[in-house]
Amino acid sequence: MSPNRKIIHVDADCFYAAVEMRDDPSLGDKPIAIGGPENSRGVLATANYAARVYGVRSAMPTSVAKRLCPSLIILPGNMSKYRVASEQMHAIFRAFTDIIEPLSLDEAYLDVTDSECLQGSATRIAQEIKSRIASEVGITVSAGVATNKFIAKVASDWDKPDGLTVVTPEAQRKFVSDIPVKAISGVGRVAQERLAALGVFKCADLQQLDFALLQKSFGSMSYRLSQLALGIDDRPVVTSRERKSVSVEHTFAKDLLDIKECQAVLPMLLADLKKRMLGRGYESQLSKYYLKIKFDDFKQTTVERPIKGKLTEDAFSELLQLAFSRSPRSVRLIGVGYRLTPPQPFQLNLPFTS
Repeated sequence: MSPNRKIIHVDADCFYAAVEMRDDPSLGDKPIAIGGPENSRGVLATANYAARVYGVRSAMPTSVAKRLCPSLIILPGNMSKYRVASEQMHAIFRAFTDIIEPLSLDEAYLDVTDSECLQGSATRIAQEIKSRIASEVGITVSAGVATNKFIAKVASDWDKPDGLTVVTPEAQRKFVSDIPVKAISGVGRVAQERLAALGVFKCADLQQLDFALLQKSFGSMSYRLSQLALGIDDRPVVTSRERKSVSVEHTFAKDLLDIKECQAVLPMLLADLKKRMLGRGYESQLSKYYLKIKFDDFKQTTVERPIKGKLTEDAFSELLQLAFSRSPRSVRLIGVGYRLTPPQPFQLNLPFTS
């Protein structure tokens, strides 16, 4: 794979909240969040920057967010509106390349290595994408330009909101050295503490660490960590693949301490799963539903059951209780999803429809 690929990572700035502020100028600089009502077990899907000043963040229980920011405006959200905005963004992406890997409604990788647009300049393409999204969609995005997916994704988060960070091949080694290890996907609080105990806080520290010592602490994860710390990431931008499952998962900024905290985030995950399913045509292929937990010691467990009819939130709640009981430790990640089989002659009802 060419070491000088041109990869752009585009990430909308507080996407749901940004669309709401676009459509209701009276919200202005007020702190707002998208999520369930305060008197429910709901959690926040996102919050704007005015709310984040108070410590409000995604996946936070609504009741906690309101205590931190009493003036916080909670909006229920409108997925159809967000999907339209996402489709507008992707139409703009396709003006520059067909090699697009969507990560969510508001985030995607673009491979523009062979694009002839704007003289093949990835920087100019990213600038034009940002400009067109601002004028045509009415929201801002941040973008990172680099030779691989890892660095491009970190770069897009380097100067939020409305930022553009370009990491040239010549600047890549220095840029990677300055990246905090917490920016590496999969490195949560517990991993950070383990790395800190080894004197590792930035990728530069990780580059100098003896691999045998890293392997002793992180096992099979150590090779991936060492490669990313050097800025090596050969993963291609994947436009399509044979789907064997549809899922969503969330790594929490702070570990969930008990089953009650885990149950509180389940509605958010199921809402995201429903969103991912809509319009994809997978309903007739659903065979099993499952739930995955990764604990604070990086061990994980998955529980799945065959689908025998319309599912409810309680069905996933039962899986959660069973998975948690296998190792009642703090939880750093929860995922929910469906296993897919080839299309069947009957169609199951999509769970959680209104």
